[in-house]
Amino acid sequence: MRPGAIVFALTGVPLSLLGMAYVLAVLYVGGLLSLTVIGLPVLATGLSGARHLGGAHARLMRALLGEDIDPPAPPAAAPGAWAWIRSRLSDVTAWRSVLYLTLRLPLDLVALVVTIALPAFGVWSIVWTAMAGPELWLAVTAVLGGLLAVAVAPWAARTVMRAHRSLGRKLLGPSTSQLRVRTLERARTLAFAEGARDLRQVERDLHDGTQAQLVAIAMTLSLATDTLEGEAATGRTGALVARARKQTDAAIAELRRLVDGMSPAALDRGLADALPHLTGQAGVSVALTVEMSQRPDPVIERVAYFCVAELLTNVSKHSGATKASVDARVVGKTLRVQVRDDGVGGARIGAGSGLAGLRERLTAVDGTLGLDSPPGGPTTVVLRMPVRI
Repeated sequence: MRPGAIVFALTGVPLSLLGMAYVLAVLYVGGLLSLTVIGLPVLATGLSGARHLGGAHARLMRALLGEDIDPPAPPAAAPGAWAWIRSRLSDVTAWRSVLYLTLRLPLDLVALVVTIALPAFGVWSIVWTAMAGPELWLAVTAVLGGLLAVAVAPWAARTVMRAHRSLGRKLLGPSTSQLRVRTLERARTLAFAEGARDLRQVERDLHDGTQAQLVAIAMTLSLATDTLEGEAATGRTGALVARARKQTDAAIAELRRLVDGMSPAALDRGLADALPHLTGQAGVSVALTVEMSQRPDPVIERVAYFCVAELLTNVSKHSGATKASVDARVVGKTLRVQVRDDGVGGARIGAGSGLAGLRERLTAVDGTLGLDSPPGGPTTVVLRMPVRI
């Protein structure tokens, strides 16, 4: 058995006793005070501590047993005292840690017996037989029992350590639902990345292929027009060629608009460089503030870009505003974009303003949309998205 497992077995009983004492104290004090004002905060604080203790036990298991346990999901963000208490009381990871601290004590007692006591008994039996010289039957029994204890001890110790690892994986790691969420998040991230890559490939194909062919056709038609104008009789042929040239120019313009809508070239340099181009094309005067300590993921930048474009379009067409402002900044791990205008207000989600679609687009990347638009204005829309998806 590896030295780390021996250390784990030796330190297990004291640590599990401390853990059990902590659990009993938290449950006793929290239950005793549950009918008072401070009961729930005490219990919530105790559960938060149990979560940290569980994390410490997982790190100890990783260091001594080589069991790499995935960390569980962090507790949900909860602004406000009551929201914090409620989130801690409903924290599944904390309650799983409490269960682990409770179940570890009997397992540690068994580990101590099979790791230390059982081989020590076997060695003592053999040594006692050699030194005491008992009767033959007793000597044979003692020696055979000692050899059996020494032989069985490693197998028993490995079995107990496997049980320890299993208990740690089941209770200190992420739950089944959390694992499912992580799997879905990874699948979503992969889908977004592949979608963006495929869209970029389509954009390149249209730009370098179809658009280039249309430009070549337009040039050919232009040469044909020049040739026909130099001849005496162009008639209907010249008119058709001129018309075809105009239609080709219109198709090229539409294709460029479509390509830019699929993957704006300005986003190649990042959202911070794309926003000035976007606000400069708005129908009203827009004051822009950008503070980004890091560049968000391309998927996040794309969602933010099109959301701001939609909001500025709403400002120009529906708000009656004369000026607006866009404030984009990275705060911690969150991209926060605020769009504000001095229009008539009264905007509502689901009232034909396109805000419901924006909220659905943000939900796909774990983002949120906040709206404040009292009658008479001003209207403020706040978008929040994670920097990394």
